[in-house]
Amino acid sequence: MTEEITTDVLVIGSGIGGLYFAIHMAEKANVTIITKKESSTSNTNWAQGGIAATMDSGDSADLHINDTLDAGAGLCNREMVSTMVHEGPEHIRRLIRLGVNFTTSDHDHLHLGKEGGHSRSRIVHAQDLTGREVENALLRSVENHPNITLLEHHFAIELLTQHHLGIKTNDITCYGAYVLDSRQRRAKKILAKITMIASGGLGHVYPHTTNPDIATGDGVAMAYRAGAEIANMEFIQFHPTSLYHPKAKSFLISEAVRGFGGILRLKNGQEFMHKYDKRQNLAPRDIVARAIDSEIKKSGEECVYLDVTHIDANKTREHFPNIYETCLEFGIDMTQEMIPVVPAAHYSCGGVRTDSRGRTTLNRLYACGETSCTGVHGANRLASNSLLEALVFAWRSCNDIEQELPLIENNVKFPDWDDSGTVNPEERILVAHNKREAQQVMNDYVGIVRSDLRLERAKRRIDFLKEETESFYKKTKITTQTLELRNIIKVASMIIEGAIKRRESRGLHYTTDYPETDDKHFHQDTILRSF
Repeated sequence: MTEEITTDVLVIGSGIGGLYFAIHMAEKANVTIITKKESSTSNTNWAQGGIAATMDSGDSADLHINDTLDAGAGLCNREMVSTMVHEGPEHIRRLIRLGVNFTTSDHDHLHLGKEGGHSRSRIVHAQDLTGREVENALLRSVENHPNITLLEHHFAIELLTQHHLGIKTNDITCYGAYVLDSRQRRAKKILAKITMIASGGLGHVYPHTTNPDIATGDGVAMAYRAGAEIANMEFIQFHPTSLYHPKAKSFLISEAVRGFGGILRLKNGQEFMHKYDKRQNLAPRDIVARAIDSEIKKSGEECVYLDVTHIDANKTREHFPNIYETCLEFGIDMTQEMIPVVPAAHYSCGGVRTDSRGRTTLNRLYACGETSCTGVHGANRLASNSLLEALVFAWRSCNDIEQELPLIENNVKFPDWDDSGTVNPEERILVAHNKREAQQVMNDYVGIVRSDLRLERAKRRIDFLKEETESFYKKTKITTQTLELRNIIKVASMIIEGAIKRRESRGLHYTTDYPETDDKHFHQDTILRSF
């Protein structure tokens, strides 16, 4: 018999969006958070740069809005951007009240950094470990809250909807989720009045990523299977500067390093960004990533270099202690020598489509953070807007749910998880091989630069892997590795489908077959739905 847990609100994921939402939601309801690894394992924890917010008298909301719209290449939802920018500063103050220690320039003023695409210094940060500082403060609040239950090593398998009851309908409602307790190796049912997906990104669809291992697109894949609308999956942001070292596992060199004065150079020391954009080293990420990709292909070298050796060494160590120490571990003293860097998959601008209150197209299902697509990022995310977006729309979801929760009954009965007829997986090599193959297909054919030929090849190969993996999934007892593989392949197929549909180049989607932007036919979101 499947264990059943009942809660008012189920939160899937423990990054900034999920935790911030849970803390404030718990003032009105009982909240259960599930996370598939430890609670601190998230993209938030790896975020170095900071949170963009108009906190300085020399800045303005209009400037921040315009910078965001400019980076988004015409696809941002202006109303959503305005909401985020105007409401953002108050959430910085809320984080400070929750115990986040941001870096200050003196006792009364936050130190504000500058990153690519920003016309003003507006990046609130905690040295170069902003994500970790925010995550730790939020976790302290969660762990001390009597109305919050945190379940680690619990992996969401499927969202509970009417389809599990044999009811076919387009008016779909979410009632919680089937969940795998990976330590006890058994499935559970979690019934909830409201479900919030905040499960983070999908970087591990690619072999080179700045994301932690947990970023396998689980929330997007799960919502898609349940019938939710997914938007703009073709827009995958490649961070232009991840550390190039065989043992570095794509360690991110923050955008803030270029904002600090870092210069991109070839191996011979020659600068090159002036050839691609008037903003040079402070151009938006899509431009910088394509520039690096182009220079690597032209030179035949394996990487380019980020140079801060002309900056005072003490200032570099003070501003970037984590980056400095990590580079040193790999034998690179960034104050004395250039840092080898390459682009790596970093962030998805697409995701589960939501409105201004975080509502998805399924009843009682919300999404926030990188899992969601609010329309804020358009075709390319402006640096350090991601954590801001997560805070603002998680809070707005709380306000919406507070009005709805008393009206919702939680009395629908769902069947137990049925794994009868399945066997324990013996061929684990199939899972490992299919994951590597899917990642390599995406790297080779659906990377920074695309073409019709590459996308069609990718589609054929991913379709085959999807068929093979689904067959394996149905025959064997579920494991974390099988679930992740299934989600990676599903997300990969959505990225390819979105890229094939968008027959133009815009923002993060660049195709050699359609190198121009086509506002007449493609000035709109790419919407995908399973049925």
